[in-house]
Amino acid sequence: MGQIALKVDVDTLRGTLEGVPRLLELFQKHQIYATFLFSLGPDHTGWALKRIFRPGFLKKVSRTSVVEHYGLKTLSYGVLLPGPDIGLRGKKVLQEVAQAQHEVGIHCWDHVLWQDHVRHQDPAWTQKQMQLAIERFVEIFNAPPKTHGAAGWQMNMTALKQIDAWQMSYASDGRAASNLAPYRIEFDQGPSKHIQYPTTLPTFDELLGVDGLDGLGAVEKILQYTANNPSDQVFTLHAELEGQKLLPLFEKLITGWTKQGHHCVSLQVLHESWLANGQLHNLPVLPFTWGQTANRSGDLMLMPASLHPNY
Repeated sequence: MGQIALKVDVDTLRGTLEGVPRLLELFQKHQIYATFLFSLGPDHTGWALKRIFRPGFLKKVSRTSVVEHYGLKTLSYGVLLPGPDIGLRGKKVLQEVAQAQHEVGIHCWDHVLWQDHVRHQDPAWTQKQMQLAIERFVEIFNAPPKTHGAAGWQMNMTALKQIDAWQMSYASDGRAASNLAPYRIEFDQGPSKHIQYPTTLPTFDELLGVDGLDGLGAVEKILQYTANNPSDQVFTLHAELEGQKLLPLFEKLITGWTKQGHHCVSLQVLHESWLANGQLHNLPVLPFTWGQTANRSGDLMLMPASLHPNY
């Protein structure tokens, strides 16, 4: 069967200090290596409360028990409490991830700031946010990052070009609606040098509570996507969810994938396997487009599936 690249988004200080160590233990138990993408600056999770007016946001909050997963303290950061510096407070944990041989990369500097504003920001704002992130990353790991996965699947053209400037070979910044089909971004001067591997599978928080699905139902739903499907996939999980309350459900998902014959890998291993198999020649070059995915509010960077020759 296929490979399932595990992309761990770490959004908050609580996710860093509590969720990441639990995921490390789980991955060690199952001999799995994943890609961890870190928020490296201030935790301003409380700022997300202004999304209350966004279509679909309240519905998602009611389905996924945001207060239960994130905690009142985290939801107060930036509102009632100053936003703590995740990179400084969580430096030891981040280094332990790399020491355990997992791939580490950049998620963002300030998660809420990026997710809510990058779409309409100018190059100067975008480059400043990315520069802050990479400086902190190098400070923590003493090496440049190999990959990037955008907060909230939100990007702009400046950010995508910056990934090329950082000389990254691959990233996972957007979503796709079907089996994995890597592609390059269409820039004015030609195709991007880096390859995008979009998230292909639905996330737990997009399934919980939908059509009455409980946690076990969400696991079964995801396993239905991968059953008898030899295609590679990318699955995004969150340290705040699967690293905490949803950890037992996530372990059931891993066990289910193993029984189906799939192998859980990092984005790096996924990329290297496609490279070794000669599958990265003549990739489609697609425009940067926005779109929506089921049960998630707002627009995301979405692979234009209708333009892909295999669809």
